[in-house]
Amino acid sequence: MSKMQTGVHLGNTVDAPNDLQAEPALYVEGLRLKYPGEERLMFKDLSFSAARGEKVLLLGPSGCGKSTLLQVLSGMIPRATEVPMKCEAQKLPVSWGYVFQDPDTQFCMPFVDEELAFVLENQCVPREQMEERMQAALQAVGLELESLHVKIAHLSQGMKQRLALASALLLEPEVLLLDEPSALLDPEGREQIWTAVKAVSAGRTLIIVEHRIEEMAEYADRVVLFGPDGTILGEGTPADVFARYSRELKEFGIWYPGVWDDYAQSLSGREVFAPLGVSSGGSRQDDSFARDSGKAAQLQNRERLHSVEESGRLTGTDFTSAEQIKPAVQLAQFSGKRWDKAVITVQGAEVYPGDFIAIVGPNGAGKSSLLLSLMGLLNAEGTYRLSGEEVPLGKGRRNRKQRERMLRRIGFVFQNPELQFVTERVTDEVAYSLLVDGMSADEAAEQARRTLERFGLDGKESRHPYQLSTGQKRRLSVATAMARQPAVLLLDEPTFGQDARNTFAILKMCERLRQAGTAIVMVTHEMRIAEQAATHIWEIRQGQLATCMPSPRLTARRAPGFQENGYPPMRAEDEAKEFGAREDNKESSGRPYAEVRS
Repeated sequence: MSKMQTGVHLGNTVDAPNDLQAEPALYVEGLRLKYPGEERLMFKDLSFSAARGEKVLLLGPSGCGKSTLLQVLSGMIPRATEVPMKCEAQKLPVSWGYVFQDPDTQFCMPFVDEELAFVLENQCVPREQMEERMQAALQAVGLELESLHVKIAHLSQGMKQRLALASALLLEPEVLLLDEPSALLDPEGREQIWTAVKAVSAGRTLIIVEHRIEEMAEYADRVVLFGPDGTILGEGTPADVFARYSRELKEFGIWYPGVWDDYAQSLSGREVFAPLGVSSGGSRQDDSFARDSGKAAQLQNRERLHSVEESGRLTGTDFTSAEQIKPAVQLAQFSGKRWDKAVITVQGAEVYPGDFIAIVGPNGAGKSSLLLSLMGLLNAEGTYRLSGEEVPLGKGRRNRKQRERMLRRIGFVFQNPELQFVTERVTDEVAYSLLVDGMSADEAAEQARRTLERFGLDGKESRHPYQLSTGQKRRLSVATAMARQPAVLLLDEPTFGQDARNTFAILKMCERLRQAGTAIVMVTHEMRIAEQAATHIWEIRQGQLATCMPSPRLTARRAPGFQENGYPPMRAEDEAKEFGAREDNKESSGRPYAEVRS
């Protein structure tokens, strides 16, 4: 035990700082772990410890083993998940709470109150005290529900993440293990989550995996930096790690403060974020959404010329004006429904080839529901056209068959990537849709190989998709959708759980497809993407498409109120109205999403 208590970094060993309590809350020594079917060890003689009350941030590229290490430290591996491992010594925490990357994997009960009651029952809390404790936990994480007896399946992924954290907090654990608990939350939700974590973490040990380091870096006592092969590159205070290991952070594509600005100055970043100007593309919208009639008229009448030499899908000679281009997607009086209740309504909007629409809004507003409705996975009503051809929305067998045929033109990435996996090998997952589209087996195999290499999944060809890390699963789902080069691409939070390198790779692929004429619609909570990569921003609030506006990239200017780093700061009410610039005709149901600090 002396090695674990000295505070000295020996080889691949990381220990707690001397100024914290010497006795570790947990540790593992000489860890070796290997997933079935893999050629190399994920961890080779790795040692890690955390002192009581210490706050440790695990930082590294996607797939380096951060989430796996959390499961080892809790004892879930190998007790609950059978993964071959051995170690020289290990101490498990006396009590611990865990929040997974995918909250659905940890719920035991179908309703919110039953899930929380399950935790309290195991703590022998009297029934009459339960509701008060449940309400307090939900309030701490900012989850507001009309009733506690709500089906968990009806919650958005962001709301589920808050529920998972509330369940963990009810355990009152000695150690909290947090695996990207804010990945699916809107900016206000992330602030609430981390405020709640900080409020309850005094005296507790926290082990955190988080890509959004700006929220937690200053709060951590120690940052442990991992390389792609699962080895520990170094450790120290946040400031020390970001200063001493700047080369490694950049080399391995790991998030660090200022990475967005550095990428914007790179050759790839200048392509992805290149200002387009008002003559380079834009979606039209109904007058009911035009808060600036002059700008709307300009957008509706301008020419849309494309010059794409690489792909040749669209060229400058294909079209001469916006009037000659059919919208890729056209909606009018459109609504998507769950159990006959409208959960998303669009009065009217159009998306043209080459548009990149960023959909923003708070958790539970209806963003994912819009994409599911467009994919025919929710019942819908109204007018829905693809490339000028009306999509039948009726429930009859003939309508369903025709709708399924037409919607094959669309590529779709679910918020939960596991929902779309249909094969048992990574390479087969990419090739599957290509084969269905009529591509030969040899061509599909070669296309799958190139696609996996492009998305950093080469070497994982034979692994089962479920054995990938969450970030790798997300990349596989995006790769599968993009491999078909669809006319319309719908992406639901494609960058969550990704390191910097793979986030930027996804954006670069989106830009190449956009240049080639693909219409892209992406749900995102990352305002950098909405402002700098997208051509238009749609805001959804309370089940309504509330605003549509050209992005600063399209108008070749920065939106009023945005800082140089691309994040909208908290502002006074008059400044918020200036950012919206359309408040005169809008009934606001609360602060605009873009008003909240990202």
